[in-house]
Amino acid sequence: MSDLYLTEEHDMIRNTVRDFAEREIKPVAQELDENETFSESITARMGELGLFGMCLPEKYGGQGMDTISYIIAVEELARVDGSHAATLAAHNSLGIEPIYKFGTEDQKQRYLPPLCTGNELWAFGLTEPDAGSDSRGSRTTAKLQNGHWIINGSKIFITNGSADISSGVTVQAVSAVEDGKKEFSTILVKKDTPGFIRKTMHGKLMWRASDTSELFFDDCSVPEENLLGEIGMGSKIMLQTLDGGRLSIAAMGLGLAQGAFEMALSYAKERKQFGQPIIKFQVNSFKLAEMAAKIDLARNYLYHVCWMKDHGKPFTKESAIAKLYCSEIARDVADEAVQIHGGYGLMKDYAIERFYRDQRLLQIGEGTSEIQKLVISRSIGAY
Repeated sequence: MSDLYLTEEHDMIRNTVRDFAEREIKPVAQELDENETFSESITARMGELGLFGMCLPEKYGGQGMDTISYIIAVEELARVDGSHAATLAAHNSLGIEPIYKFGTEDQKQRYLPPLCTGNELWAFGLTEPDAGSDSRGSRTTAKLQNGHWIINGSKIFITNGSADISSGVTVQAVSAVEDGKKEFSTILVKKDTPGFIRKTMHGKLMWRASDTSELFFDDCSVPEENLLGEIGMGSKIMLQTLDGGRLSIAAMGLGLAQGAFEMALSYAKERKQFGQPIIKFQVNSFKLAEMAAKIDLARNYLYHVCWMKDHGKPFTKESAIAKLYCSEIARDVADEAVQIHGGYGLMKDYAIERFYRDQRLLQIGEGTSEIQKLVISRSIGAY
């Protein structure tokens, strides 16, 4: 069914990104993961390949492609390594998208072209130490004084926030409080702004080669013109951005599941026990059959939701379903793939060990699985 949504151009994109991932990322993925190293050179090569700003119009430096093209790119990177897929997904869906959708023409012209090159990244500053699933629990404040926003507070678990090539972040902040009700606004903060401190987070279980950061704002002063959208639109901007971001996480789950399945299939054909390859045992062949079924269903649904997005149809519920299902099957497939590998699946010499760790974030990032169920419940009238 997924072929209904695909063209020869989509196939070309898949082959191009798969070849790049196999050739340039796969040989170094384990080392980068082990050393918690973010690779600027690979990121630049991704930019040269045209993967940043894929869906933006050409006048802003983009490729003018559809959502499925971009989702395929994320999927193929995740098939080899979750860290580099995360860099692309966070930058395109969370970094670029709100500026393109809600920015003034001047902001688009100023910020977007450099963000399509791979030489600069942009972050999405929503999560705080005390505000995760409850995004409206943000405590970071922004007060307008003498033509400048004065920002105080902090953000945490921000992808692409502290690398040398990270040029800034879109920040949700409380811009006013009336009768106990918070007003949220979004503000563009460049990395060299006085009072803006970035700190790389280490010791992660997963995505160890992606850049994750803590951001601190201490009387950080930015021009009034850095407001994104209108005053009070902050929560709307951030939550609408998350609808598209969920598709990126779904693509990462799908790609990771595909990669884990391929590893398990290959290993089951090579590994011999009791005088024959272990794929010959029904228990293993059934595991692989279930993996294949889940992956096909996930791909069909995800591409359908991408089609809905590109045709201007509401897709909030559907993006939540795609994110929920793809992240859950990534967990299931990676777990069974480790089981098929047996003891070897627990060793860092085998890539499935990294895949098993990487999948765990997918049920948490861009809204936990529980939050996706809440979104779906509300959409069907359960709340």
